[in-house]
Amino acid sequence: MIDVRVRPDAEAAGVEAADLLDAAVLGRGERVLGLATGSSPGPTYVELIRRHGGNPSSPYRSARAFLLDEYVGLAADHPERYARVIRREFTDAMGIDPGRVHSPDPDAADLEAACRDYDRAIAAAGGVGIQILGIGTDGHIAFNAPGTPFDEGTHLARLSGSTRRDNARFFGGDPDRVPESAVSQGIATILRARSIVVVATGEAKASIVARLLASEPTEDLPASVLHRHADVALVLDHAAAGELSSVRDHAHT
Repeated sequence: MIDVRVRPDAEAAGVEAADLLDAAVLGRGERVLGLATGSSPGPTYVELIRRHGGNPSSPYRSARAFLLDEYVGLAADHPERYARVIRREFTDAMGIDPGRVHSPDPDAADLEAACRDYDRAIAAAGGVGIQILGIGTDGHIAFNAPGTPFDEGTHLARLSGSTRRDNARFFGGDPDRVPESAVSQGIATILRARSIVVVATGEAKASIVARLLASEPTEDLPASVLHRHADVALVLDHAAAGELSSVRDHAHT
C-alpha cells in the first residue's frame, strides 16, 4: 500500500519529502540518489539546500545522482537540458561534484546502446537508494506515457501531446518548442530503486492522484505500477489531495 502523506501546501510537502530523503541518506546511509526535474520536486530541493548546502561535511557531497530522463535534440548548453537544470537547481548548491551527477546520453550515435549503458551504470553504482518522482496529469512517471510496458528499461520515449503542453511553461509557453522525444528511465528501471518518494502538488494533480490510488496496476496508468513496490511514499499538498475523499482505504494525515 502506498504511504500517503498530505501537507498544507507545496512548501510543507517539500519539507516532508526532504525528511524522507534525509532518512535515507543520513539514516540508512544511501549514497545513490534518483533525481527528477520539473516543478514538483522544486520545494524539496530548496529545503535540502537550506539544510545541507553550506555544510562541507554533508553526506550528500559523497552521493552519486542519476537523472530520470533527458530531452533529445536540445543543445548541450540549452538551459532546459536536464543535466543543466539539476545542477542549477540542486546538485551544485549541495556540493555534489558534477562528475558524480549522471544523465542519459541523448546525443549518442546509438541511442539503444546508450540506454542499456545507463541501466548498467545505475546497477554498477549499487542501484538507486531513493528515487524522487513527479506524476504527470496523464499518469506518466519520468517520460513513460500510458501504454508503456511495465518491463521496459531505459529507452527512447516519444512525448505525448499532453506532456508537451504541460512542459511548455519551460519553453516560453509554446508546446512546439518542447522536444518530441527524450531518453527516459523505464518503469522497470524505476522500480529497482529501494525506496521511492512521489511528490504531487496543485489542483491540477488532484484527479490523477485520485485515479492512481483507486487503480489496480495497469499500463494505461503508468504510475499505478507503484502499487507493486514495497516502499513508496506519496507526498501531497491539500490541493492535490482534493479528490481523495472519494477514495476508500487510503488514510492520510
